[in-house]
Amino acid sequence: MRIVAADTGGAVLDESFQPVGLIATVAVLVEKPYKTSKRFLVKYADPYNYDLSGRQAIRDEIELAIELAREVSPDVIHLDSTLGGIEVRKLDESTIDALQISDRGKEIWKELSKDLQPLAKKFWEETGIEIIAIGKSSVPVRIAEIYAGIFSVKWALDNVKEKGGLLVGLPRYMEVEIKKDKIIGKSLDPREGGLYGEVKTEVPQGIKWELYPNPLVRRFMVFEITSKS
Repeated sequence: MRIVAADTGGAVLDESFQPVGLIATVAVLVEKPYKTSKRFLVKYADPYNYDLSGRQAIRDEIELAIELAREVSPDVIHLDSTLGGIEVRKLDESTIDALQISDRGKEIWKELSKDLQPLAKKFWEETGIEIIAIGKSSVPVRIAEIYAGIFSVKWALDNVKEKGGLLVGLPRYMEVEIKKDKIIGKSLDPREGGLYGEVKTEVPQGIKWELYPNPLVRRFMVFEITSKS
C-alpha cells in the first residue's frame, strides 16, 4: 500500500519553553517497508503569527497532502486528526456531532468542514482516493511528524543568523542529528521499529547547537541553536 500522510510539527519556543507557533507542515509518501519517506513536500508557516487552535495546521495538512497525492497517486491519504478513520468527505455537521471528541474539537471541525469536506469530496470524485482522519495511530502520519521535526531544524539553520539564537521544540519521542550536508531525525520510541527521516541541507558556518529534554514536558526534546558571529 502506498500512503500519503501529512502532519505539522516543530515549534518555536520562548525562553520559558512555551510554544510561540508551529513551523513546518510536511506531506510524505510512505511505501513498504514503512520506515521512512523518499518523497515529500514541505510548507513553512510564520511561527510568530500562528493560529495554535489547530485550524491552521489541519487546513495546511489537507491542502499539502492533496498536492503531493496529485503527483504520486497513492492508495489513500492519512491526516493527523484522530476521528476514528472517518473519510473527510463524509464530515457533515450531523456526523461531526456524533464523533467522540471534545466540544471544542467539534466546533473546530464544523468550521473547517465547510471548506474541507467539499475539497475532499471533489478530490475523491476526481481520483478515487479517500482522505481519512486517522490520527496518531498511523505510521505514515508518524513519519510525517518526524519529517516536520527535521524541517523545523532546517528552518532554524536557515534563520539563526538573523535571529541570533532559537529554541525549537521537536515533536514527541524524536531526536535529530546534523551531519555535514543533511539532517537526520529518528524516533526515540523503541516500539516504532526504527522510523527515521533525512533531509539534505546546507549547514551554515559559525553555529552551535545542542539537543536536550524539554524540562516542562516529558517525551519532548528541545533543539537549541546559536550563531557565534
